Amino acid sequence: MDDSYQEYGFVWADDIDLSAEISAIKDELRHLSFRFQGGGVRNAEKKFTTVRALIGSRQLQQVAQRYVDDKIDVVRAILFNKSQDNNWLVTWHQDKTIAVAKRWHQDKTIAVAKRHDVAGWGPWSIKDGCHHVQPPEHLLNRRVTFRIHIDDADKDNGCLKVIPRSHRYGALSPEAIQQCVANASPVYCTAISGSTLVMHPMILHASSKAKVALQRRVLHIEWRCFDLPHELA
Repeated sequence: MDDSYQEYGFVWADDIDLSAEISAIKDELRHLSFRFQGGGVRNAEKKFTTVRALIGSRQLQQVAQRYVDDKIDVVRAILFNKSQDNNWLVTWHQDKTIAVAKRWHQDKTIAVAKRHDVAGWGPWSIKDGCHHVQPPEHLLNRRVTFRIHIDDADKDNGCLKVIPRSHRYGALSPEAIQQCVANASPVYCTAISGSTLVMHPMILHASSKAKVALQRRVLHIEWRCFDLPHELA
C-alpha cells in the first residue's frame, strides 16, 4: 500500500492513463444531452454505459487494489458536474455511508431495494431512491475512493479541498469537525482532465461553489474490501 496514502489520506495516481475512457464518457454525455441537477448523479454505473465500462475495467481495478488489503467491490459511483448553472457548496465532512440493498431469499446474486436493519449498521438514509447505511466504525477504514477528473479543476470552479491526515481521527462529530477545520490548513486538489485522485473516504473534505462558467465534472468511485452482512448486498 502506498505510504503517502496511509500517511496523508490522499495521493495522485500518476501512473494510470484513462484518456480513452474519459473521452468516451464525454461523448456519451454530449450525445445524451444529459441535464445535471442537484449535487450529482448517483448510481452512475447504472445510468451511463461508459461509466459502467470504466468501473469494470481491469486497469482501474488493479490500481484500486493497491490501496486495500482484500478483494474490492464498488459500493458507490457518483458523477458530479459543478458549474455556474448547477452550483453548490459542500461543507467539511467525511464519507461514512455506502449504498446497499436487501438480499432476496438469501440468494447472493439477487437483491431488492429494501432496507434491512442489521445490528451495528446505521443510521440509514435514502439518496436518489437507493438505501444507504453507515457500517460499523471498524469497517469505515476499509474503503478507498477514486476521483477521476473529466474536466480541469481549480479554485475557481470548485475543486476539492482536503485536510491531510484527518482520516486518522476516526468518525468525527460535527463539533469535532469544526474544531479540526479551525486548526488545520486545507490543501486544494487542483487537477487537469484525466488525473485521478485517490482519497481515503474518512479524510475531511469539502468544496466551494464555482465562480466561473466552466464545468467541473468528476467521477467519484468508492470501493470496499470487507464483507457485508449476509442480509445485505
